[in-house]
Amino acid sequence: MEREVRYAINDGVHIAYTVVGDGPIDLVYTSGIWSNLDVMWEEPRWAHFLDRLASFSRLIIFDMRGVGLSDRGNEPPFLESQMDDLAAVMTAAGSEKAVIFGGARGGAMAMLFAATHPERTKALVLYAAVAKTVRSGDFPFGKSAQEQQSFFDRFVTEMGTGKNLDLQGPTGLDDPRFVRWWARFERLVASPNAYRELATIFRDLDVRAVLPLIQAPTLVLQRVADRITPAAQASYLAASIPQARLVDFPGEDHIPFLGDGDSIVDEIEEFVTGTRPAPEVDRLLATVLFTDIVGSTERQVAMGDHAWKELVLAHHELVRDALNRWRGVENDTAGDGFYATFDGPARAVRCALDVADRVRGLGLEIRAGVHAGECEIVDGKCGGIAVTTGARIAALAGPSQVLVSQTVKDLVIGSDLSFEDHGEHELKGLPQRWRVYSASH
Repeated sequence: MEREVRYAINDGVHIAYTVVGDGPIDLVYTSGIWSNLDVMWEEPRWAHFLDRLASFSRLIIFDMRGVGLSDRGNEPPFLESQMDDLAAVMTAAGSEKAVIFGGARGGAMAMLFAATHPERTKALVLYAAVAKTVRSGDFPFGKSAQEQQSFFDRFVTEMGTGKNLDLQGPTGLDDPRFVRWWARFERLVASPNAYRELATIFRDLDVRAVLPLIQAPTLVLQRVADRITPAAQASYLAASIPQARLVDFPGEDHIPFLGDGDSIVDEIEEFVTGTRPAPEVDRLLATVLFTDIVGSTERQVAMGDHAWKELVLAHHELVRDALNRWRGVENDTAGDGFYATFDGPARAVRCALDVADRVRGLGLEIRAGVHAGECEIVDGKCGGIAVTTGARIAALAGPSQVLVSQTVKDLVIGSDLSFEDHGEHELKGLPQRWRVYSASH
C-alpha cells in the first residue's frame, strides 16, 4: 500500500506518522519502542502484519517520541508527553475518534489516553502491555528489581547487535538474514543513550490507578510464554479494566509479527469491525487542582475591603493566565481560591508551581493540592470523590507549597518534576490513609 511519512507537531516536537488504507474505522497504532516508519516495512513479515491491519481500517501508525523518525524534544519522553503526542497525531491525521492499539511499551500511553480522552477512544487494543514494571508487595506480577536491572543492563549494552533476539523474538534466530536486519533496525530506532533513557522511564512505570477508569471496550492480547512481558501482566490488565477481554496465544515471541502473527490480527479484526458505539461519556480521568491564598482573612482586615478587592482581582488575573498557559479549565472560583481541571497531571503540577512563584510578586502566598482520578461530568463540570480528594490535599499544604497524591507522582515518572515525601494523612470524609508528596521544579 502507498504510504507517506508526515509529521504532527506537539509543543514544537515533531512526531512522525503515516496513514495506510481507507477502511471505515480509524485504527491508531504504535508498536512501542520498536518502530521506524521508514525501515519497518522492509521486513516482509512486518509489512504483511501492517498491511493486514490496514485492510480493514484506516491505519494511522506513528513513531513514539524519541524513537525512529520522531523528535525527542527538550525533556525525557515521559508518559503524559507520549499521550499528548498520540492526540496530536490523531488531529493531524483528521481522526476525531479511533480504536487505539498500543503494543508493548506503547500500551501504557494507550491506556492513559483511553482513560483521559474517552470521547476520542472508540476501543482499546493492548498487546504485551504492562501495568507496572517492577514487582512490589501489592503487585506480584512484575519482575523483581534485580531481574529488571539485569534486563535493563543487557538491553542497553546489546542494542544494535541483534543479540537480544533470544528474548525479543527467539523464532527469528534461525534466520541469519533477519538477525542482521534486526541489528540494523535497532540502530535506526534510537541511539544508545536514547535506549537508556527510555529503559529508565519504563523501569519505573506504574499506571495501575488508570485501569479502572478506562471506559472503552478493550482487547488484551498476550503470548503465554513471552520472554519480555509476563503473561500475568495481561491477566491483571484484563481483570482491572472494566470492559476488557483477554485472548492468549501460544508462543514465546515478544515481537508480534514473528510466529503466528496472523492469529493476532484475526482477533483484532473481529474486535474492531464488531465494536458497538461507546456509551455517552459521563466520566473520565482528570487531574484536579485547588489553590487558596494563605492568610487571606488577616490580609483583608489589615488592608481594608477596597484594597483587598484590587489585590484579589490581580491574583485572579495571574491565575487565569497560568491556567491558559498550562491548558487548565477553570471550574469554580470561590472567594480567593480556584478549582481547575487538566487533561494531564504534569501540567497541573507545573501550573500550581507557576502560580506559587508568580503570586509572590503580589506579596501573596498560596497553597495548592493536585490529584488525578475518575471524575463524573455534571452540567459540563467535573465532580466526584477525586475532586473532594484534591480539595482535602490542598488543605494540608503550607504557604507556597504544592502537595500531590501518590497517583499524580506515579503518572509523571520521567518528567523533570521533583517530589519529597510528605507522609501519610487522613483526609476528612475519605476512607484509608493517603500518602502525599511536596512538588518542586
